Amino acid sequence: QVLLVESGGGLVQAGDSLRLSCAASGRTWSNYAMGWFRQAPGKEREFVAAINWSGSTTYYTRSVKGRFTISRDNAKNTVYLQMNSLKPEDTAGYYCAGSEYSNYRQYVNDYRYWGQGTQVTVSS
Repeated sequence: QVLLVESGGGLVQAGDSLRLSCAASGRTWSNYAMGWFRQAPGKEREFVAAINWSGSTTYYTRSVKGRFTISRDNAKNTVYLQMNSLKPEDTAGYYCAGSEYSNYRQYVNDYRYWGQGTQVTVSS
């Protein structure tokens, strides 16, 4: 069974921080790139951040760079997204995704496995 489970979302005020976690199972996840995507109401799912198989390389969409940090602990089969200085426009469902590539990818179709999402709501 391949499973990704996100946690850590919530309702916060602008300027606050959250850390999202993605617990992975059912696969040798340490061989593959992982990503975080988000989907706001009425919008398409968009790329947020990605990390390569080892955690040595990361990539971010421009709107979150400098505020968000993706990391992974392969020994724990867990991927994190630290979100600082949150803004109302960050409000979305956040999804953990697993690829079948060792290096990062930034498109939805590059990821085969998806979690069910965790909601992040940022009030002004």
